[in-house]
Amino acid sequence: MPKTQPTYLTADGAAKIESELKNLKGPQREALAHRLRDAIQNGDLSENADYHKAKEDQGFLEGRIQELEFILRNAVIVEKSSAPKSIVAVNVKVTVQEQGFDPEVFHMVGATEADPRTGKISHESPIGNALMGHRVGDMVEVDTPSGKIKLKIMNIE
Repeated sequence: MPKTQPTYLTADGAAKIESELKNLKGPQREALAHRLRDAIQNGDLSENADYHKAKEDQGFLEGRIQELEFILRNAVIVEKSSAPKSIVAVNVKVTVQEQGFDPEVFHMVGATEADPRTGKISHESPIGNALMGHRVGDMVEVDTPSGKIKLKIMNIE
């Protein structure tokens, strides 16, 4: 059995997952149980679309709960203060510039927290992986789906 890779999370990311898990295990689970009770009271379950939909939703809910619990169980929380500022690592902000383009700032996070629209990129993504371990001033070549690009690391914070 292969060893499970740890999930890197910032403290904020872990808090968001814990909040979602609490909501799913509490109000969401309770509302779904209520829906199931109501559907069961409507009689013949074999032809009861509400019952079948509620059971399907229950499967998704329980699956998501298990997924979040697994993530938290295997999470490595990366505190800001523990991330070295001299190299690109998880939970640092790195400013990079491709020649001919404006600088971009990326917050390096674990895959679970990645949200490129808000500047959070995974350390496992092509750009994130290429930047990991490099220093200010380094030129990094990145293989992207649209071809190779060269990024200069301008700042790490």
